[in-house]
Amino acid sequence: MKGVSAEIMQRVVKLRAAINRYRYLYHVEDKEDIPIEALDSLKHELATLEEQYPNLVTPDSPTQRVAGKPLAKFKKIRHAIQQWSFNDAFSEDEIRAFDERVKKGLKEQFGNVKPSYTCELKIDGLKVVLTYEKGTLMNAATRGDGVFGEDVTMNIRTIDSVPLTLQEPRDVVVEGEVWMGKSALMTLNEERRKKHEEIFANPRNAAAGSIRQLDPQVAASRKLDTYIYDLSKSDRAIPTTQFEELAYLRRLGFKVNRDVELYESIDDVIAYWKRASGKREKRDFLIDGVVVKVNERVYQEALGYTGKAPRFAIAFKFAAEQSTTVIEDIVLQIGRTGILTPVAHLRPVNVGGVIVSRATLHNEDQIKKLDVRIGDTVVIQRAGDVIPEIVQVVPALRPKGAKPYVFPNHVPECGGDGLVERVPGMSAWRCVNKNSVAQQRRRFYNFVGKHAFDIEGCGPRTIDLLLDEGLISSYADLFTLTVGDVEGLEGFAALAAKNLIEGIQTRKKISLDRFLIALSIEQVGEETARDLATRFGSIEKIMKANVEVLQNVDGIGEVVARSAHAWFRDSENEKLLRELLHQVKVLKGETPRGGKLSGKTFVITGTLASLSRDEAAENIRARGGSVSGSVSKKTDYVVAGDEPGSKYDTAKKLGVRILDEQDFLGLLQR
Repeated sequence: MKGVSAEIMQRVVKLRAAINRYRYLYHVEDKEDIPIEALDSLKHELATLEEQYPNLVTPDSPTQRVAGKPLAKFKKIRHAIQQWSFNDAFSEDEIRAFDERVKKGLKEQFGNVKPSYTCELKIDGLKVVLTYEKGTLMNAATRGDGVFGEDVTMNIRTIDSVPLTLQEPRDVVVEGEVWMGKSALMTLNEERRKKHEEIFANPRNAAAGSIRQLDPQVAASRKLDTYIYDLSKSDRAIPTTQFEELAYLRRLGFKVNRDVELYESIDDVIAYWKRASGKREKRDFLIDGVVVKVNERVYQEALGYTGKAPRFAIAFKFAAEQSTTVIEDIVLQIGRTGILTPVAHLRPVNVGGVIVSRATLHNEDQIKKLDVRIGDTVVIQRAGDVIPEIVQVVPALRPKGAKPYVFPNHVPECGGDGLVERVPGMSAWRCVNKNSVAQQRRRFYNFVGKHAFDIEGCGPRTIDLLLDEGLISSYADLFTLTVGDVEGLEGFAALAAKNLIEGIQTRKKISLDRFLIALSIEQVGEETARDLATRFGSIEKIMKANVEVLQNVDGIGEVVARSAHAWFRDSENEKLLRELLHQVKVLKGETPRGGKLSGKTFVITGTLASLSRDEAAENIRARGGSVSGSVSKKTDYVVAGDEPGSKYDTAKKLGVRILDEQDFLGLLQR
């Protein structure tokens, strides 16, 4: 197809086949081969690709139809009103885009109007359609394929919350959700365990399985409940707003979830969604999002429907604790004791509200158990503060030619000859040469230390943790970490993870001398680094310098010159440097010593509004001053920005002069 790569076309074909299979198992057979959140993730990927490449859309695509076919063992009922599904929004940007589409769609008929929105909890159960004549329940059907549903009237009649007779003798068709509470599921599953029967995976499956029983006594024995949320047909005028419609349904005698709100702005909708997400675990029924509907019926009618969904409503899904993504690579990381941990490098994906790009595969046995291969589509899970992990492969989406992963016999990063060995009695592999492990850690300690990048909150303990979990193996890896990669590690709840990543990202600019110190070049200490920075002014010039040129720098002898020259000519170091320079900016080198701040020692603490700490330090050194990482009696000035921390307190105790940002800038300009 013109303009579409073969790879994209193949991915779309495989996605459709997989989604059709998993949707059928889930909606028709009540089987869950992959988590429903993972299925949602696959559907979202397909919808995104079809949006990008409209020519790929076909009438039989899963994005173009509703649910599955009814079971043959039930009588079919033709719905009086076609049943629709909702399009999904998974982020604030997507719900804002929905708001813009609504306003744009209404503008032609109504001008610049601002519709209001109802927010209703999206119950994760089994949708049913109830038909009443003169106030009496005549039949109940599942959604089915949207046109025909399964006749489950006898089972629905067993649910206490379903009125057999309405408060008014009306002819109506209503829609709602049958659900089972979490507590009821626990009781049911315990009974089934005692009978050695298969347990239900979740309340939704339990509710669906109960309603699809031929024997109504089975449904009657289980604590099922309902919430009704839509009046789709009536012999009298339907209320003019969704909010009023819900109130009318309650008056007729239906159980309606009272956690519904009416808002005038999409910002308020988002706030409701956040509150609902935070409280979902406390509810006895499952919810997987918020249904957002244009409140005014006249606007609903004007907006109408697409081929499968209303334009006036959308399902604003919560951040999934499970999602799907693709394994782009499997990399072996070396731990503190030389143990090799396989780590999957993932196509970045939002899981549980955070972006995840890496997940541990633990060991060789786990890889074999899951049959994980590079290129595989996998289900990744992250619940609460749990570290992201791969729980399942989606074989239907495996690319042709994907080979099983085989542990290598040699790993260059182990040092020496790179030999590795299987640990006796364990599922782990380790480096035979263990000296490189300690060296690697010491180099990382130096890299993040106060004389180098000075990354706050990233001391030896944190480095050890990141290395042990396989999250970093090179300096550049530090700057690609996301909150989702570290949240859930020991000592890193949400706030700590956020602070660490922010601390790393604020250190992406560094002076040349500190950068040289960070590289752990043998024989190159603080003074030598400053001498090199002063003489050459840029890392590129230092990289190109030969031994003779380096040796001509004041304070640098032959030994230091040869050591530095050899470091920059090493192929592994060249690779390290290339990767690192893609992530950080190295500032210009220092000017020669001397100036109006000569002999003065500064300590910088807190956040400055007009320049970074590195830029402030560069300005100090350019004027002959020096910068220290700690406050002592020898400190002349402490430059204090916002949230200065303990250094500020120490300065006050010692009587060291404290400069705010304006005072500091004034001092530089004198």
